[in-house]
Amino acid sequence: MSSPKPQMMKPQTAARKLGVLLSATPAEFQAGMVSREELNDLQANPPQWLADLRRNGPHPRQEVARRLGVSASGLARAGVTEPLTTEQIRGLLDEMPAWLVAERETQARVRAENNRLKARAADEA
Repeated sequence: MSSPKPQMMKPQTAARKLGVLLSATPAEFQAGMVSREELNDLQANPPQWLADLRRNGPHPRQEVARRLGVSASGLARAGVTEPLTTEQIRGLLDEMPAWLVAERETQARVRAENNRLKARAADEA
């Protein structure tokens, strides 16, 4: 009986799971399939390129949204469509343009409402 084949994923999927932008990864990462074991190793022992990408960017939309405290939809409403670096994100947080203030308030209201609904559901259970 042969050993089971390792689970493989496309580089795009692996990059998403690692929280990095695929186009910013090394060519050898972009070119080949990634096994579940390789992904786990990258997460546990990130190579320098991965540590640098996570620290400095450019970051994918979901990570930009998380770091700014807004939703991905909020970024789209504000016209932020390009990946941002950590430095650019810091600049936005220092500047706090009106759109960012409004989107952060919207996100806070959404979180508060979700927490209220969870608490109500827990009380009813």
